[in-house]
Amino acid sequence: MSDAETVAGILDIAAAVLLVVAALLTLAAAIGLWRFPDPLSRLHAATKPQILGLILVVVAIALSARSATVLLLLVPVVALQLLTAPISAHMVGRAGYRNGDFDPSTLEVDELAADVDSAPGGELPGGAWEDEAAP
Repeated sequence: MSDAETVAGILDIAAAVLLVVAALLTLAAAIGLWRFPDPLSRLHAATKPQILGLILVVVAIALSARSATVLLLLVPVVALQLLTAPISAHMVGRAGYRNGDFDPSTLEVDELAADVDSAPGGELPGGAWEDEAAP
């Protein structure tokens, strides 16, 4: 067996391992979306493992294809995901917060409470959550 065949075999095994890890991350994200109680906690499951899983899939494809052209086609995919996933997660989280669709006891620090309360019509449905959290 030549050195080129050995390196190709190692790269193929690395690509397969990366695909398995990416599949496990995607499974973890799906379980998190199913099990977490509110949108604010589901955001972590929806974005963090999915982005890392996508990056691992892209690296696996690049290792498998061994082509600069394929790599140049895959870089924008990762870049767009890195740009759009945090923005969409922020928008979903903010909408869930403003609709009152969250468990206030799960927040350690609420940085939006003052902004929401001071905004016109900014009271959360059912009252401000500080009122609900008080015993």
